[in-house]
Amino acid sequence: MILVAILVGTLLAGIGSVWVAAALSFGALSRYTQHMLSMAAGALLSTALLHLLPEAFESEAGAHDLFLTLLIGVLFFFLLDKAELWHHGHEHHHHAESGHDHHVHLHEHHSHGHDHGHGHPHTAPRMPGAWSVLTGDSVHCFGDGVLIASAFMADMRLGAIAALAVLAHEVPHHMGDLVVLREGSGNRRMALVKVSLAGAITALGGVMGYWLVDRLQDYLPYFLVIASSSFIYVALADLIPQLQKRLSTRQTLVQVASLALGIVLVATVSGLGHGH
Repeated sequence: MILVAILVGTLLAGIGSVWVAAALSFGALSRYTQHMLSMAAGALLSTALLHLLPEAFESEAGAHDLFLTLLIGVLFFFLLDKAELWHHGHEHHHHAESGHDHHVHLHEHHSHGHDHGHGHPHTAPRMPGAWSVLTGDSVHCFGDGVLIASAFMADMRLGAIAALAVLAHEVPHHMGDLVVLREGSGNRRMALVKVSLAGAITALGGVMGYWLVDRLQDYLPYFLVIASSSFIYVALADLIPQLQKRLSTRQTLVQVASLALGIVLVATVSGLGHGH
């Protein structure tokens, strides 16, 4: 029963987040992106601080060790982000130099070639970067699956909340992936298929997580803390900075309301779980 719940939760989080991202990126719902970011931030923080961490601290694990795990987790995700930024910055610099050389070469020819020099460097060189995005996204989704499985093994309610939280925080990332892949290939449908396949890796991580956690019950509190560190880092370092803009009073109220709605949604799911 738990394995079935893990599969459903991981598929919902992994593939469902991709389709929500596609609706927000390509559909008529694109104007609600900022509301979605606010809700995601609220959901992630409340999941980590009100559910996953309390569950971990109710175990026999020492508070010092759990806080140390939380600190290491936040630092790990910071370094992971830093490595990704360095990689993309290095890749962009390399492509910019290639584009400059290409432009100078074509400038010696007809003006039509000059126009082509502006367009070509911004399309073809993106393909290797697109594949690196897919690879990184697959690894990240596998980790999400392990974290969801850990939550389900602790409590079905926590598993459902963790799956919804992963879905929420993956949407902004998948939106970026879809944009990169669409620019690289020019094919919106293929971009959606490729990112959906990467999202499906979440289910594989869930199965592996079920196998690992079932044999490492004593380490379950640490898995929950690592999941919390991921959610806290994404909310504070990725989502909330995007919301810190100068807005009108009405827009600010809507933003705060969306943030609160994310918290209420998590609390509601938790309440339903307690009810059953």
